[in-house]
Amino acid sequence: MNSIITEIVRHLGTDEKEATLIVTKAIAGGETTEGNLSDWFESRFLPNLVFIEEDGYARMCIDALKIIGKTAATDYGSSRQRDFGQSWADMTRGYLGELAFQLFLEKRGIVVSLGHEVGELDDYLAGDIQQIKKHGEELRAPKIQIGIKATKWNGIWLDIPGDQFSHSEAHALIKVGTGRDHLFAFFKKISVFKDKVLKVGQDIGLLTAEQSTEIYDSIPTFKRIPAYIAGFVRRDSGYPLGKYDGKKGRKHYTITTWEGPWGSADMERVKREQEITGAATFSGIGKFSHDSAYIFNTGSLLWEQQKWDNLISEL
Repeated sequence: MNSIITEIVRHLGTDEKEATLIVTKAIAGGETTEGNLSDWFESRFLPNLVFIEEDGYARMCIDALKIIGKTAATDYGSSRQRDFGQSWADMTRGYLGELAFQLFLEKRGIVVSLGHEVGELDDYLAGDIQQIKKHGEELRAPKIQIGIKATKWNGIWLDIPGDQFSHSEAHALIKVGTGRDHLFAFFKKISVFKDKVLKVGQDIGLLTAEQSTEIYDSIPTFKRIPAYIAGFVRRDSGYPLGKYDGKKGRKHYTITTWEGPWGSADMERVKREQEITGAATFSGIGKFSHDSAYIFNTGSLLWEQQKWDNLISEL
């Protein structure tokens, strides 16, 4: 494992802690095993990796800002409110996932334009790809729709709430390496803190020059953002009943894989089938905030080059 962690540090320009998280979550999601990490890294991770530069981040950040005030500020399927800053950061991450997929297609010689519409923050509707241009073609509407979902490095589930699964012919999951402070790192890059916020603190006597420098240095520095296209699922594959696997304890059961439809009543089904008296929960997340969805662990996603070629040929 250590050698793969070192390689991820080198390729992504990240630290060992983040590289370790990437590897452990790939294992937890069922993408690979500890004994097969080298093959996962060479065959799956590297070929499906793209990088978002500062100008791309700026465009997605502004796109999110343009509509954030018109967008519902609740988590999908719950009443929990997000403040403006969190909503902006979350929507920006979602748009970065779409941009990563755009870059992924560009590596294959395909130009696409994205559709950014007002909606729920966690809602990715049919139409994420608005137009497409293949070799020898003019820009046109895609023949099929691909829904795009973004998550952090620690995400191991493609979670498609409500009836969203029927909106698109395929759904892709993108792991975006933003961390939780990406918006502040960008503000630091464009001198919002040094020239504005911290300067005000010094001007009104709340900060010394030394304190201002200390605070400035503690803010993360912006760097290009890696994104891993983890894979996709097809709507036409057919999932009559959610298939699962997991780990059974003395009292509780932890679901480590799930493939297909899920409803809150399924947890009772799992408990009954596994003959447990405690709780059935999902690895890494516990439970979902909504009552119905299509759920897939990252290890159950399609990701091979031929699978992507087949899907892209239908666009």
